[in-house]
Amino acid sequence: MNGYRFRRQYSVGKYVVDFYCPESRLALEIDGDSHFLEKSIQYDTTRQRFIELTGIRLLRFTNRDVTENVEGVMECILNKLEEIKATPAQLSP
Repeated sequence: MNGYRFRRQYSVGKYVVDFYCPESRLALEIDGDSHFLEKSIQYDTTRQRFIELTGIRLLRFTNRDVTENVEGVMECILNKLEEIKATPAQLSP
């Protein structure tokens, strides 16, 4: 994707993200219906906080977003990658 490479099923501590770009420290999550159950919402919130504390940015999309608007999803990802590229590097905790 515009020269950016993503790894699938990348481990971050005890968690696994769907896709990860090491160059930009950007993770992508594609959420199915199970992610909208109360128990899953709480788990995802805790998980996202942990991942972001490592200095990784996280973008979330639903399965529906991907299947019905893949071009919009790709545009969102590319915009985020360009935003990250234009932002001065920060030290991770």
